[in-house]
Amino acid sequence: MNSAYEKLLGGKQGAIGLLVLCALLFVIFPLVLNDFRLNMVGKYLSYAFVAVGLVLCWGYGGILSLGQGVFFGLGGYCMAAFLKLEASDPESTKIQSTPGIPDFMDWNQLTELPAIWLPFQSFPLTVLLVLAVPMLLAFIVGIAMFKRRVGDVYFSIVTQAIAAILTILIIGRQGWTGGVNGITDLKTLLGWDIRTDDAKLILYFVCCALLVATILFGRWVLTSKLGRLLVAMRDKEERVRFSGYDVANFKVFTFVAAAGISAIGGAMFTLQVGFMSPSFVGIVPSIEMVIFAAVGGRMSLLGAVYGTLIVNFGKTYFSETMPELWLFLMGGLFIAVVMYFPNGVAGLWETHGKRWLAKLALRRAPKAAPAPVAARSASAPARDNPVDFVGLEASK
Repeated sequence: MNSAYEKLLGGKQGAIGLLVLCALLFVIFPLVLNDFRLNMVGKYLSYAFVAVGLVLCWGYGGILSLGQGVFFGLGGYCMAAFLKLEASDPESTKIQSTPGIPDFMDWNQLTELPAIWLPFQSFPLTVLLVLAVPMLLAFIVGIAMFKRRVGDVYFSIVTQAIAAILTILIIGRQGWTGGVNGITDLKTLLGWDIRTDDAKLILYFVCCALLVATILFGRWVLTSKLGRLLVAMRDKEERVRFSGYDVANFKVFTFVAAAGISAIGGAMFTLQVGFMSPSFVGIVPSIEMVIFAAVGGRMSLLGAVYGTLIVNFGKTYFSETMPELWLFLMGGLFIAVVMYFPNGVAGLWETHGKRWLAKLALRRAPKAAPAPVAARSASAPARDNPVDFVGLEASK
């Protein structure tokens, strides 16, 4: 059991890294940031779900999806549908031509609730649909693509096309989806006002807890046999197929899991921000989400969270201080990461951070007195040589 927990946490270093992230999210940010900034961090962390899913899907599975905004948006729209129906009770909408339906439906001359909206009158069913709808779409796309061995750049193009199609559908069906404005004016969750500062603080902690649970799920997948097969498929797919494994099924599972993780982020975004619109579904936000994973390190679950925070903090800071130049500055940041840190923040830590900590530990360690020359064994002279020990630690 202890070994299973150790694998789940990623060993001693993985456990320390997870504890540092938890301290940052649960202690430091709430103490340092005001309510407004903390709510912004909560919004950023909802994007981190997508980045974590991309680590599984792209980093380890080799499946580059440029349409993860689709699953993020579907999860957000499902949650927004429930919240909007709760805010559209007959008493609150009595001035409408048809009370009891969302305002944008009344504006578009709908006289009754569409059948597709009926399941969202139940909160438990809504929570189920938040996961089921995006995962079902991902399953259909995965079966259609991977069973026909469509991959690499062609799969990325198809996911971009799906993102564009869904955006057009959402905008075109204005009476059902709110159109380009999206679903807005969300007020309560089961009678609980989600617009207050206390509610936003609670939702922030819920988002952090779900994110940590998602990271643990990702580590469980990667430390299992499936994780080793994903890496093998990414590097030598044909060899894995010739070994008797159904590569398509593993790819479908990974793609569906990444879609479900992204949908959780979309639902948390809707709860914390209070609206959902097609601007979070299309091609541009999907590519931005890939950048989050790339900056953090596409092979690191924790790095994906840090990459999301770094990019979004940068966007906020540059847009507030240099509104005319912030796009150029963000572009320069992305170019610098790709050119000089191809493995992202996590790769920078692996190549420089650990070596620096090892050297620091050696400097602080007390120096032992050298043993007498006659007592040294001729068979192992390097074992007692402190210079060789330093070189060994540096090489690690």
